[in-house]
Amino acid sequence: MPEDKKMAIDGDHNNSKPAANKGTGGGTALAQVTMLDGSVLDISIDRKAKGRELLDKVCEAINLIEKDYFGLTYPDRHDPRNWLDLEKRISKFMKAEPWKLNFEVKFYPPDPAQLQEDITRYHLCLQIRNDILSNRLPCSFVTHALLGSYLVQSELGDYDPDTMGKNYLRDFKFAPNQTPDLEEKVMELHRTHNYSTMSTGSRLKSIHTAYTGDLI
Repeated sequence: MPEDKKMAIDGDHNNSKPAANKGTGGGTALAQVTMLDGSVLDISIDRKAKGRELLDKVCEAINLIEKDYFGLTYPDRHDPRNWLDLEKRISKFMKAEPWKLNFEVKFYPPDPAQLQEDITRYHLCLQIRNDILSNRLPCSFVTHALLGSYLVQSELGDYDPDTMGKNYLRDFKFAPNQTPDLEEKVMELHRTHNYSTMSTGSRLKSIHTAYTGDLI
């Protein structure tokens, strides 16, 4: 995942601009939010702002409307993953600057096919992929392969023998301990998927079904 992709969001105008390595002064703080694709948003925000204001700015920056499924996490000395209370001031939880947080899925919809926006579905897929790679989602070899095949399908589309060689998964990461046997099984399952006539919501529902344990 990209590690050096950064965008700066001005606290007053919400205009995207190249990130600058400058400190913040006055009544503003710099929040650095790591997104699900590994990019980082630099957001200038009032030091008295509540968590919801920051989440709104993040969602606005990526044109995400269905915000209720998402939240912000931050590490502390007790827990590497705490959910930021959106109704309280950020400064209550974040002391050192810049404020470092992560944008994550907090709630999964009961039926992903009912989501209205492709950008929402995309970020849910990214969260599932990250959970697999971080071993937050323990599962069997078969389920790992199935999830991997759905994620490959989601990002690469239907299998195409004319454009995809035998090593087309070499640089595609979908498991923490990715073995040649697992890659072979993922490719085998990927070849059986044909989602060209299915909606994006239906594709995500397949991933979500496996993720929530129905196939584990």
